[in-house]
Amino acid sequence: MTVGPRLLFLICGVFLVPTVSADSDPFTQAREGYRYQFPRDHGSHDTFRTEWWYYTGNLTAKDGRAFGYQLTFFRRGIPQDQVETLPSKWSITQLYLAHFAVSDLKKGRFHYAEKLSRAALGKAGADAERLHVWIDRWRTETLGPQASGRDAPAQILEASEGDLAIALTVVPDKPLVVHGTAGISRKGTESGQSSHYYSWTNLATRGSLTIGGESFEVAGTSWMDHEFGSADLSPDLVGWDWFSLQMADQTEVMLYRLRRADGSAHPVSSGTFINRDGGSHSLSLKDFTLEPTTFWTSPHSNARYPQRWRLTVPSKNLTLELIPRMDEQELRTNRSTQVTYWEGAIESVGTSGGKPITGLGYMELTGYAERFSKKL
Repeated sequence: MTVGPRLLFLICGVFLVPTVSADSDPFTQAREGYRYQFPRDHGSHDTFRTEWWYYTGNLTAKDGRAFGYQLTFFRRGIPQDQVETLPSKWSITQLYLAHFAVSDLKKGRFHYAEKLSRAALGKAGADAERLHVWIDRWRTETLGPQASGRDAPAQILEASEGDLAIALTVVPDKPLVVHGTAGISRKGTESGQSSHYYSWTNLATRGSLTIGGESFEVAGTSWMDHEFGSADLSPDLVGWDWFSLQMADQTEVMLYRLRRADGSAHPVSSGTFINRDGGSHSLSLKDFTLEPTTFWTSPHSNARYPQRWRLTVPSKNLTLELIPRMDEQELRTNRSTQVTYWEGAIESVGTSGGKPITGLGYMELTGYAERFSKKL
């Protein structure tokens, strides 16, 4: 699809976070009291401006070779007053973008691809009543009747670009987890500065991965985020740091740290701790500390990213060092979201309840190559 300057203006810079005020926004705002209905809420929510389905995972081949992967689908609604071609089969009312990345941890090489397409003539889209999102031949789809808990059926992930490809099946080992309180995950203190956000935090994963002409049977664990909303980040924010951790004791942690220009964390930064049995506990900023201990500068963007972090969650007697499994895991998405960010596989080492513990996970760092700012 050819993208003109006006359309690029709509999607560049801050695609991941909507950028109009709650008062003037023609889209639905994420409000307290939202009641999830599954399988309906696995599907698209076109009355909200922005939505994404986000898969990350750590995989191992039979010969022990390790990989990380990311497959993400974004949906961006276009306000009716900006849709200039109605009525037409080519009208752009929903824009879809996708990122696909593989970290070859043995060779220390990072590969990624991106797509941009419109929801027209079947080129891209998302079903409204079930989990099925696609751009061209990249897709995620749930097979069979859908449920919200541990017995939810398998999901298929497929993406390929040149000699890079994945064909994975992921199956939830735990019930899904809704983040935040009262049905919303806050992204600011103003009304509507929220999203609806849930995750499958432990997905048993099997399938194939192809890289550099070699194909591997792989297995491991994945994480899936689904989030939708229509409001701004708070204007004093420049980016965020997000972490998902899957621990060896079958607990999981999600944290996001919304970052101000001076490097401090916004008070609504939060997270979730998931017990072995799938029960979850919301974490506010006062419940955890995240401190960077080392940094890495990208040779491509010159962005200086925090790399190693020290995490403490006193109420869980949890202390961890978070360590990238390789430094070079930066995406420069000039053909889609036009955002440069670091997203990659990490490991954790520390103690839980005074006992040694390890884990794997993923980390996302935004706003270091350029500040997120309003572009609309």
